[in-house]
Amino acid sequence: MRIKKMLAVGMAATMVASVALSGCSSNSKKGTETTSAETGSAGGESTAKSEVKKPEKITVMVNGTVTTKANNRDAFVARWEELTGIKLEIIQPDHDAYYDVLGQTFASGPENWPDVILLSSTYYAGYAQEGALWDMTDTWNNSELKASGRVTSEDVIDNMKIDDKLYGLPVTRGNGCITYVKKKWLDNVGLKAPETYDEYLNMLKAFTEGDPDGNGVNGDTYGVSASKFIGEESPFTNYFPEFYQDAYPSFMKGEDGVYYDGFTKDNFKEALTRLRDAYSKGYIDKETLTNGTNDCRNKFYEDKFGVFTYWAGTWGTNLKNNLEVNGLDGELVALKPIKEVGSYVERTAPVWCITSSAENPEGIYKYFIESMLDGGDMQTLWSYGVEDVHWSTKAETILENTYSEGQFHQRESLERPGTQYTKQHIDPMLSIVKWDGDPGKDTIDETAEISQTIFNENCRQASIVPSTDAMATYNGDLTTLKNSIIADVIVQGTSIEDAYKRFESESGAKWSKMIVDSLNEKASAN
Repeated sequence: MRIKKMLAVGMAATMVASVALSGCSSNSKKGTETTSAETGSAGGESTAKSEVKKPEKITVMVNGTVTTKANNRDAFVARWEELTGIKLEIIQPDHDAYYDVLGQTFASGPENWPDVILLSSTYYAGYAQEGALWDMTDTWNNSELKASGRVTSEDVIDNMKIDDKLYGLPVTRGNGCITYVKKKWLDNVGLKAPETYDEYLNMLKAFTEGDPDGNGVNGDTYGVSASKFIGEESPFTNYFPEFYQDAYPSFMKGEDGVYYDGFTKDNFKEALTRLRDAYSKGYIDKETLTNGTNDCRNKFYEDKFGVFTYWAGTWGTNLKNNLEVNGLDGELVALKPIKEVGSYVERTAPVWCITSSAENPEGIYKYFIESMLDGGDMQTLWSYGVEDVHWSTKAETILENTYSEGQFHQRESLERPGTQYTKQHIDPMLSIVKWDGDPGKDTIDETAEISQTIFNENCRQASIVPSTDAMATYNGDLTTLKNSIIADVIVQGTSIEDAYKRFESESGAKWSKMIVDSLNEKASAN
């Protein structure tokens, strides 16, 4: 097989895939046996239509959204193996280093590739373009899952197609970030929830210069924090929507069907100006550039800031619970998008992909990916974890909450004692299938339900930008340059004029045009 171009690995490629390919392996890695196509679903909703080869072992590489070692991943794996009779190996790098490690693994050659990988949309298109992913279009079209009538969000799956081909299956909606504000802080400064940018900025000013935490000291807090000024995956601007508004740092297709680079537009320059001004006034956490998401959460729980744009739904409950564990008021106001934002952006869903070096991809699809949505024991495992480890129906008291025999409830978190689990990998509120047998359907917390409903009623779906050779060649360096310029403007106070002179002089404008031209060329050809 021919050797394909290596794409940049790590932060330099945050807006494209990070992958190095050296062709597809024909070496035998996994033993298989022939069995029926039944998944063993406790829901009884799957019937054998054809025979597939049942893998003896499946190797997957995942990030921290799958049950971690600290949360007893061993028990999760043991239960999965019990349900399938297949050996499961999970490779799970540190969450923040996941794509770096994944890129290095692919660079080492197909013989080292896992069978299955979990990808965000940012990396999905690039890996597909470079031939690293198995085309599952026909398998999905002829699958028992699609024929079952249980899929409620086929539009989410269709949105993952690249040139009408499907290289990965999402098992949930993408969801997105909604802005949470501490209700007590609003009350302490005498403000209501903002509806416009001016009101939002005035709230940040009050949270920074006043005494919103009520400790008797003015100016020892700040308004808002985030992990970086630009996210590492589409839609990139989701942690600072009130500042970015209609601006976007990467490539988009306009209403006229023509692609463009949002970084070059005037509205992006205006967004940078808003961020720079708020940062210079201290409204934005000074450590934003180096924050991880966990850093932000901990600062929020420590009452250092009052406005946090983070994931809708279950995370609303998590934030509330962790504030209360720290002895703070946990009531949060989930904001509707301010006038200038209009709507939040639902990210393109993460996808489960089978690598092109995997043997028996049909069997892996059937027994690993499709079984996650079986409506029975396996979906329960992926949604809530292992019985009597992560959840239970036994009569017991968990963190002062008393449950009767037979009442479904989440147990105390192993990783974060003092809180209860809310989900495992699949958030039931975001599942793309109808699940009548969901054992936890009556346990959804009101905070999570409110924020998820507000988000769902006020969001638009992001779309995938396909990869091209020009994208693979230049976008890593282009992204590094953009991120550096964004940091210089916001943190160092560089003028917009000087920032874009640098963009021109360091080839950013040239690379940008080449990528835009290649995208429009590809669109015309299709």
